[in-house]
Amino acid sequence: MDKKPYLKIKATEQMKQLMTEYYIEAKTCEGTERPICWITSGGPVEFLIAMDVIPIYPENHGALLGASKMAVELAEIAEQRGFSSDLCSYARADIGGALTGKGAIPGGLPKPDFLLCCNNICGTVVKWYEELSRIFDVPLFLFDTPFIHQRNTEHAREYVRKQCNELILFLEKMTKKEFSEEKFFEVALLSVEAVSLWKEVLAKAEHSPSPLTCFDAFIHMAPIVTLRGTKKVVDYYKLLLAEMEERIRNGIGAITEEKFRLVWDNIPIWYAMRSLGNLFAENGACLVADTYTTAWAVDIDIDEPLSSMSRAYQNIYLNISIDLMLERIMDLVRRYRADGLVMHSNRSCKPYSLGQYDIAREVTSRTGKPVLIIEADMTDSRAYSEAHLRERILAFIESLGK
Repeated sequence: MDKKPYLKIKATEQMKQLMTEYYIEAKTCEGTERPICWITSGGPVEFLIAMDVIPIYPENHGALLGASKMAVELAEIAEQRGFSSDLCSYARADIGGALTGKGAIPGGLPKPDFLLCCNNICGTVVKWYEELSRIFDVPLFLFDTPFIHQRNTEHAREYVRKQCNELILFLEKMTKKEFSEEKFFEVALLSVEAVSLWKEVLAKAEHSPSPLTCFDAFIHMAPIVTLRGTKKVVDYYKLLLAEMEERIRNGIGAITEEKFRLVWDNIPIWYAMRSLGNLFAENGACLVADTYTTAWAVDIDIDEPLSSMSRAYQNIYLNISIDLMLERIMDLVRRYRADGLVMHSNRSCKPYSLGQYDIAREVTSRTGKPVLIIEADMTDSRAYSEAHLRERILAFIESLGK
C-alpha cells in the first residue's frame, strides 16, 4: 500500500470527541430551561458562555453539511421555497435544514430559544437570521459592527461597546438571570488563553518543514469557533500544541516532502478538502497559512475585556477594506516564507472574494510570488469541476519549480 502523502494529527480523535459531546449536550438541552442561542461565527460568544447559554453556529453546521455532502440537497429545498441559488450556500443549506429538521447532526440542529447575529462577516447574515427568526418565531439580537476602511476609530469602538451593554440586558431578559461580571471575567480569561494557544498552533507552521497544513487548521478550528471561553477548549489546544512541538523537535513535517510553501485565501471547499489536500501534498506543496483560521485569533485584553472585545469583533478579516486585507495577506506571505498564494474565488461568499484579482496583482507586483485563483463554492458542489481544478493546480505547482 502506498504511503499517504500527509501525516494524520493524533489529537484529531480528541477533537472529534469534544465536538460530539458539544452537540450531544446541545441536543439534550433542547426544550429544557437551559437556553440555546444560534449565533454567527464572528459573534461575541463569551457573553453567551458567561450566561450559561449553549451557542450553536449555523455556519459551522453549514461546513459540516458541505463536508458530509448534504448541502446541495438542503440548499435545493430552500431554493424551491424561493431562495435564490445566488445566495450564500451556508444560508441556503441551513434554511433548508431549519425548514425540514434535517442536518449533519442526527435530528438536525437543536431549535434556538433566541438568535444573536453579528454583521462583522457579511450583510447576508442579517437577512439569513431574520428568516430564521420567522421560521422559529424567536427573538433576534443584531450586534452591529461598523466597517473599518482605514482604521478603527474611537467613535466606532464606543458604539460597539454600548452594544455589549445592550446585549447583556437582552441576555438577562432571555435567561431571566442576572449578568455576573465575575463569571464574565472568568470566561474572558479562558477565551484569551484559548486564542493565545490557537495562535501558537498556527504559528508553528512558520517552521520548515511545517508540522501542519491549513487543511489541518480548517478541521481543528472548530473548538475555537464554537466553544471559545471554556476550559475544555484550553485543554484541547494545549494537547494540539504539544503535538506540533513534538513534530518540530523530531523534524516531522505535515506532508511527506515539503518542496513549496503556499498561503490559502478564503473559506475551504469543504466537500473537496481531502482530495485537494492529497493533490497538493502529493506534489510537494504545503499550504502553511490561510486568512480564514486566523480570523478567530482575536486579541482580547483581559484588563479591559469589554473595550478590547469591541475592538476585536469589529476587526474581523471580512469587516475591513481591501487595502487592509492586502496588508494581512502580505504579512502571511512574509511570515510563513510562502512561495505563492492560492485564492479560492468563492461563489457563495462575495465579501471574501470581492477584490481578489486586485489583491493577486498587488501581491505579485510587490513580492514576485505567483498567485493561483480557483473558482468554486464552499459547500455547493454544483459549482465545482474537479478535473478542471486539478489541471490548473498541477500547472501552478509545476510553475513553482521553474
